[in-house]
Amino acid sequence: MVRDEELNEWLDAVGDIIDIDGVERAARIISSVAQFACKLGCDVPDFLYTDYVNTPCKSAIKPPLNFHLSKQIQGYIQWNACMMVMRANQKDSEIGGHIATFASASVLYQVGIDYFFKGPNHPSKSDLVFYQGHSAPGLYARSFIEGRLNQKHLDSFRRDVSSDHGLSAYPHPWWMPDYWQFATVSMGLGPIQGIWMAKWLAFMDDVGLDTLNDRKVWVFCGDGEMDEPESKGCLTEAANHGLGHLVFVVNCNLQRLDGPVRGNAKIVSELERVFYAAGWRVIKVLWNSAWDEVFKFDVDGAVAKYLGSLVDGAYQALSAIGPEALIEHIMKHVPSCATWLAELPSDVVSQLAPGGHDHHKVFAAYAEASINNGKPTVILAQTQKGYGLGNTIAATNTTHQQKKVSLSALKAYAQLCHVPLTDEAIAQYQYYLPESDDKALVWALKQREQWGGFIPSRSSSKYQKPDLKTLGDRLAIFQGAKATQNKLSTTMCFVKILQAILKMPELRNHIVPIVADESRTFGMEGLFRQIGIYSSVGQLYTPTDSDQLVSYVESKKGQFWQEGLNEAGALSAWIAAATSYSHSGVSALPFYIYYSMFGFQRVGDLIWAAGDMRARGFLLGAISGRTTLPGEGLQHCDGQSMVSASMVPNCVSYDPCYQYELAVIIQEGIERMMVRDEDVFYYIALTNEKDIQPAMPEGSREGIIKGMYALSGVDEPDVHILASGRMLAEAILADQLLTNHGVKVKIWSVTSYTELAREARSKQSYGFCQASEQNPSYLKQCLADGKPIIAVSDYVTAYADLIRPHVSNPFHSLGTDGFGASDSRSHLREYFGVNAHHIALNGLFLLAQGSKRFRQMYAAYLKQSNKPNNG
Repeated sequence: MVRDEELNEWLDAVGDIIDIDGVERAARIISSVAQFACKLGCDVPDFLYTDYVNTPCKSAIKPPLNFHLSKQIQGYIQWNACMMVMRANQKDSEIGGHIATFASASVLYQVGIDYFFKGPNHPSKSDLVFYQGHSAPGLYARSFIEGRLNQKHLDSFRRDVSSDHGLSAYPHPWWMPDYWQFATVSMGLGPIQGIWMAKWLAFMDDVGLDTLNDRKVWVFCGDGEMDEPESKGCLTEAANHGLGHLVFVVNCNLQRLDGPVRGNAKIVSELERVFYAAGWRVIKVLWNSAWDEVFKFDVDGAVAKYLGSLVDGAYQALSAIGPEALIEHIMKHVPSCATWLAELPSDVVSQLAPGGHDHHKVFAAYAEASINNGKPTVILAQTQKGYGLGNTIAATNTTHQQKKVSLSALKAYAQLCHVPLTDEAIAQYQYYLPESDDKALVWALKQREQWGGFIPSRSSSKYQKPDLKTLGDRLAIFQGAKATQNKLSTTMCFVKILQAILKMPELRNHIVPIVADESRTFGMEGLFRQIGIYSSVGQLYTPTDSDQLVSYVESKKGQFWQEGLNEAGALSAWIAAATSYSHSGVSALPFYIYYSMFGFQRVGDLIWAAGDMRARGFLLGAISGRTTLPGEGLQHCDGQSMVSASMVPNCVSYDPCYQYELAVIIQEGIERMMVRDEDVFYYIALTNEKDIQPAMPEGSREGIIKGMYALSGVDEPDVHILASGRMLAEAILADQLLTNHGVKVKIWSVTSYTELAREARSKQSYGFCQASEQNPSYLKQCLADGKPIIAVSDYVTAYADLIRPHVSNPFHSLGTDGFGASDSRSHLREYFGVNAHHIALNGLFLLAQGSKRFRQMYAAYLKQSNKPNNG
């Protein structure tokens, strides 16, 4: 008893400190006491989680009195969202869709959109909201109520192609460029993008590109989604940068696609520990207002403690039966509370539900989260998947896959949603659209007007474009007649081009170089002092190289983004900048340069999301190719990124060899993205192998952009050699070998097999699947003589093979198929069969198929080279 009194005195003391001096001082004192106890050998328990109850919210923002109107609109939206999916599958069972996710999250969205989320016309600009992909039907249903969409739209759900009114399955800006802002349904991409989007807003405020004001980034995600490494792997980044305007809302319906997220544990408690440890503010919304009546009698906390010990699998099983079953279960396992639990009014027990379905509780959490205390905030909102859809769907393991609801359950759902439809209308899956004078509708429209307009909403027309009249003059030095005899790699050429662009006053502030901790590898350390490395806190130390010209300089005004060994984070930073024109009305031109192996191979999903979101910027795969990085070996030798890039429809990819090619490509890319408003982004392969940089041949600019141009050779050749990137040097050597044997050669520098193939496909006749003779492709125009072609690259043969279907000439491709290996460049090129010898050998082999004279040349070459035929 004495010990209990002593404990109560300690607890009372803590309460007094909080009341008098505030929670921050109390936290410091408790932390100091805990550290002192640890020094004395006491095993202090884990403080990274709290009791399984709602987090107290003390925001001064008072709850509104019109929740009844918000609930009414929410009912209309829930009903129409369900009907949209069911009507789609009634027409075609292949369409699919999800009804349970939005049913669990509807209050989370409703409260946010009605009371917190700023729209595009708000004086502070729009909040940026990353919607949970499977909740898309709910957003469409709301837009239907608001008059933004009509019944034809809803009846065209998941019909992007077959309907002029198609609504995409998930948030896809490519299909709905005026509606969706971000691509999020690929699990984990919303959370990681949201972190760097919040960092981007802070960066623009720090460097003067834009004003943050009270804009916020809201990220909606599921508790199952938090298993993805992209969801949790970068949480400390948000805390380290003090992103207090970032709010995660985790819809903790405790279920993923197949079953419980943590059947034998508690996902909310797990996430609470993770976020606390990462430096976030955690707000739990676990129980609705009806539970307040329960906890009012739970003076010793026994019920709350038991609920905290109940594993999620057990809780979900009880929830599926109903709240009465849950109370009976607690009575059996907490006998000390059985008496007063049995006396709870039946109308209270029937209303018991998770906190994420309570407008008051969610409002309080959002109000608390809206206070920027310098920490990112996560709201862990407990919900029930399929809430309100009947006990055969709600909280069952099959709920995620449900596309249909029984008629009896639909009638009950209509009653729950307060939708005044007849039984016949319900059986026909009819939508409900209130009259224009409906009080709830009038109120909801007024709320959105007050908060700055409708959301989701995307605009790409409200940004100012920089004046680029001098861009060509600035880059002319890299294309001019004075060729440098200094050997340079294309990586170093890029750095020089970037430095030149940074000297343009009209473009300088729009440039954002991004590197994942490899700046010195790429020779970019000179930019550290020139433009500074961005840091939200500046530089709090004196770097060891401060006395050097290329010292490591961090600054709040820095422009260079150094993201550490975090390719996914660096690409998320690039996406934030590359879409800034649409979400913030600020044009930016990000250049993300990285080891080519760690781009498409490691973060391909994010690159596809960038394409979906109409990103504009440059990705540069340095040290690309399978033979240009000697000594590194299997995983570090990139032989496939150009093929991966070719698969993304709006990714324009090039594999240049020379400085002037690179300059032309970058100039064209900047003009396409920043002047012509084209929704494309560029992937450019760079190498670290040095070569003499010649002057640009006259008349080659158009060919560089289209994908190839004649570099040297005769007008009537015996064979064409097409080579991209560093293999162009091998092609030139092969030309010498063949010329010595009397073979006439024409060498083409192929800057992009991808662009050649795309242009050729665009010229095809769909009726006959063949190129139109009246309008031949650029590729066919260049190779109209029908002579044999040897196409070579430092990538797998599938890259050069992209053009094979579009030429009728005898064709053979050489590439670096297989795993990479460690050795010198010359030995690797011999091993893969892409060096000058193999190019010449295969050229003669093709020629020998149709000519006795060339068969003799082929035999003579074999004899002279004394090498086996690897062709």
